[in-house]
Amino acid sequence: MRFPPRIARIGTAAAVLSALLVGGTVATATPAAAAVGSICYSDLPSQAYDTLDLIDAGGPYPYSQDGVVFQNREGVLPSQSSGYYHEYTVITPGSSTRGARRIVTGEETQEDYYTSDHYATFDLIDFGC
Repeated sequence: MRFPPRIARIGTAAAVLSALLVGGTVATATPAAAAVGSICYSDLPSQAYDTLDLIDAGGPYPYSQDGVVFQNREGVLPSQSSGYYHEYTVITPGSSTRGARRIVTGEETQEDYYTSDHYATFDLIDFGC
């Protein structure tokens, strides 16, 4: 299981708390970052757990496309250099194709994002809830 650095979560929480206490607003790094929601690890579909386990193990993956660079063409995720993000299939039961569900990982801080709608929206996976 991947655990994002605590400092990232603490920093975000501190910024929000500070803004609430002084009546200010919370600035986001990029407009794209504001479009990303969050999801508790426990709220993911069971197939996402399987995908995260495969990522941690380094494969083997069920589809040849798994592990390829995710380009972030939609611009929903925070802007990063090419090659930063990689995508993996979350199997959809009953689907004869890869379906729309994916985990997209970010290398530097090991963030993991879940999308159930083929990149239209993303949720940062919160492993702490």
